[in-house]
Amino acid sequence: MPTITKDYKVKIPKKVRKDLNIQQGDEVVFVKNKDKNWVLMTLEGLTDKIVERSSDIEETITESREGFRKGSLKNLKSLDNR
Repeated sequence: MPTITKDYKVKIPKKVRKDLNIQQGDEVVFVKNKDKNWVLMTLEGLTDKIVERSSDIEETITESREGFRKGSLKNLKSLDNR
């Protein structure tokens, strides 16, 4: 079990480094997840997650716009039929 030094440093165990694909020189960050637990990630891994989430957001915006457009056209056509 790793311990924290007086300088607040900790050695990441080999199995954890392997599982998280952490290499010497990698920058790591601590991120609090939705369950309010702290997670250790590489900065590259965090960046990948942000890009992935932003793609999901862009897709949602596109789908919303398409739905709005279809709904607006349907409403305009119903006004014409009055």
